[in-house]
Amino acid sequence: MSFVADLRVVLRGRDFRRLFGTRLVSQFSDGIFQFGVLGFAFFNPESQTTALGVAAGLAVLLLPYSVLGPFVGVFIDRWSRRQILMIAPIVRGALLLGAAALVAADVPDPVFYMAALAVLGVNRFFLAALGASLPHVVPRDQLMAANAVTPTSGTVVTFVGVGAGFLLRELFGIGDTGVAWLLATSGVVFGLSALIARTMERSLLGPSHDPDRPQTREALRNVVAGLADGARHLVGHRVAAATMGAMAAHRFFYGMATALGIILYRYYFTDGDPEAALNGVSLVVATSGVGYFLAVIITPYATEWFTITRWVPIALTSAGVLAGVLVVPFQEWGLPVAGFVLGLAGQSVKICADTTVQRDLDDVYLGRAFSVYDMLFNGMYVLAAALSAAILPPDGKSYAAVVIITAGYLASALAYRMITRTRETVSP
Repeated sequence: MSFVADLRVVLRGRDFRRLFGTRLVSQFSDGIFQFGVLGFAFFNPESQTTALGVAAGLAVLLLPYSVLGPFVGVFIDRWSRRQILMIAPIVRGALLLGAAALVAADVPDPVFYMAALAVLGVNRFFLAALGASLPHVVPRDQLMAANAVTPTSGTVVTFVGVGAGFLLRELFGIGDTGVAWLLATSGVVFGLSALIARTMERSLLGPSHDPDRPQTREALRNVVAGLADGARHLVGHRVAAATMGAMAAHRFFYGMATALGIILYRYYFTDGDPEAALNGVSLVVATSGVGYFLAVIITPYATEWFTITRWVPIALTSAGVLAGVLVVPFQEWGLPVAGFVLGLAGQSVKICADTTVQRDLDDVYLGRAFSVYDMLFNGMYVLAAALSAAILPPDGKSYAAVVIITAGYLASALAYRMITRTRETVSP
């Protein structure tokens, strides 16, 4: 079934529409917030950006999702999820207003990053509650369609929020004052999602009462053991494990490409002009978003034609070869096209990873496997940014980095094919 058809089916449900609206408003706010952090960390005319600073900024944006991810389920299975969806936006909005005040007061960067980490920590609970609430608002036979459309729609709306942040920055201006207004706007918009959540009945989203549920302290201790169990179960399913590994490899090399692109725009292409650099990176983000969306349309047909175990190495190989060809001349026009290619290939691999994990693993292990997935998805990206901080020159022009990215994608494609060739997938 196509994306549009899936969306049309699930939107018939009133409760789904309310939960879906809560997600869309919150992720639109996320896009504005991420653009604000991007501008503060990487394109602030009042400070210098280095590869190490890029790594720190990406760590702030992503590590809360990796570190907190496996543990938040303990709490969203015990607290009213509707109340989480009401209270978290208010808390996050207050934190964002506080962060805006800190930026306007020109506090040291580490103080701002701590505030940003607190914002993202709250957001992790919010997103986890959204995911856990979904089965309560759609019939079981529509759950697959709902799972197909909600993450994609959220990603697209986040890109729209980034675009809105770009336009608002033109209104608010550059520098700390402009960033402060962006953060404040994001806080107000995110708070609106609480009003949508309030229209749902308190007990609608669960959790259901379970008298045998372990105590919170015991449940937290069980998280680590559960992650190990999930990893062991995953390793026992070759195609699912290999496809998740392909996704992790893509995130690593995509993270290197992100750090490379930010430094190139900041210093090599624009001679240190932060406004021109931000415009250039915004264009790359936009083309990547187009690639992400196109992957949603192409991948179901491609995997039906080629099978998953052939389409994944095709995507990885294409990403490596085309990224190398487009970036190695170090011309500004090449990066937006490379962004499109990596967005298309990377989202294709992610869709395949989602599908194989959900299809091949036993249901009782799915939650733990996706916790491992979540940690890899964000952790590999941050790890790549850290490596980039060690090897990138001040202006970002590094043939070595391009070679690592290209060779890494090709090696990942070859490794994936070798692992899965004895287990051909008949259908996706």
